[in-house]
Amino acid sequence: MEAFLVATGIVALAEMGDKTQLLSLVLAARFRKPWPIVLGIFAATVVNHALAGAVGAWVTSFLGPTVLRWILGLSFIAMAVWMLIPDKLDEDEAPRSVSKFGVFGTTLVAFFLAEMGDKTQIATVMLAARFMHDYLWVVIGTTLGMMLANAPVVWLGERIVRKVPIKLVHSISAVIFLVLGVAALIGWGA
Repeated sequence: MEAFLVATGIVALAEMGDKTQLLSLVLAARFRKPWPIVLGIFAATVVNHALAGAVGAWVTSFLGPTVLRWILGLSFIAMAVWMLIPDKLDEDEAPRSVSKFGVFGTTLVAFFLAEMGDKTQIATVMLAARFMHDYLWVVIGTTLGMMLANAPVVWLGERIVRKVPIKLVHSISAVIFLVLGVAALIGWGA
């Protein structure tokens, strides 16, 4: 249960103001069809995070516990710093028009590609490495975290984005990642 709760909380916070959340806003404004957008986000996230979690679990099979602890600790601390750098959606990442696959397919492809190498994907890799025996719970938790952050944006759009103090959310996320990094380095919870 710890893996699920940590994964959900970290990803929900990390996603606030992230480029994929901005992409959700762009998709909602462009297509105005929330259900296919939310389903596309869900499908893309499940596949992306399942792959990321598999990478995290695979990496743990090759590294000894000491090396893994140091890599995870330093990675979580790096994520803490990265959380303080604001994201923006690059123009070339925004979908230009609906493809032949419709709103769902366009969302699926755009969201999957935007999530590649993103904070939440890297966090999923690290969480799966940290909670190597709870891979499924990590993927379920990170997927839920993504949905908690993105689905409301699709339905409520800019009203939410304007009211949420993104800088505060990013600071809280940075502190959580920092605590996880220090805990990993000193061996807490190992």
